[in-house]
Amino acid sequence: MFPLRDSQPSGTLPAVTYLIILINVIVFLFEVSLGDHGLEVFLKNFGLVPLLFVQQFGFYEIFTLFSCMFLHGGWMHLVSNMWALFIFGDNIEDKLGHFGFLFFYFACGVTAGLTQVFMSQASAVPTVGASGAIAGVLGGYIICYPSARVLTAIPIFFIIRLIEVPASVYLGFWFISQAFTGIASIAKEPGEEGGIAWWAHIGGFIAGAVLIKTMSFSRQSRSNDFDYIDN
Repeated sequence: MFPLRDSQPSGTLPAVTYLIILINVIVFLFEVSLGDHGLEVFLKNFGLVPLLFVQQFGFYEIFTLFSCMFLHGGWMHLVSNMWALFIFGDNIEDKLGHFGFLFFYFACGVTAGLTQVFMSQASAVPTVGASGAIAGVLGGYIICYPSARVLTAIPIFFIIRLIEVPASVYLGFWFISQAFTGIASIAKEPGEEGGIAWWAHIGGFIAGAVLIKTMSFSRQSRSNDFDYIDN
């Protein structure tokens, strides 16, 4: 299933969402300019490597929790991530405000990275991509807008059907698929997990679902306090 758009309108310009997308695209274009060998070195230096994070824990390893969110392994990796952020990110930014969304995004991304490290401590393969942080956006979306409709493209043999499904169904199915695959990956040896950080997706999604409720309540409380003083 591939999302095309959602039905939930946004009341503000999602400037932070657009800025994050722009930075990711610029960084990826820089990656492309490095060539194969240069890219391999770059990803090892700035990707999140669970084994090194555990063995050499320090400032640089903490830095890679953030830097890895802006790296991607290919065009499809970049496009799929940025498209999901484009569709769902504006509503979460509208809900939390610009600075609140920025904090939310990085908090989900860091939690996703730490989850991946914890579940694959012996892996020397760099983890890269914004998927964990964007999974947090999806987790926040399913809590805030479960009844929103998501126009989805579903390939059936050689025919592509367009179907509108509730966000709770689309995102719930996505999370369950990540969870099943993540659990299945536990039995595999380090280096055999495949090219997707399933546990980062799971950790990010749960973090987003929990954090959105806390931050929304806090923002609403501050708004109520302001209204009371103003009156």
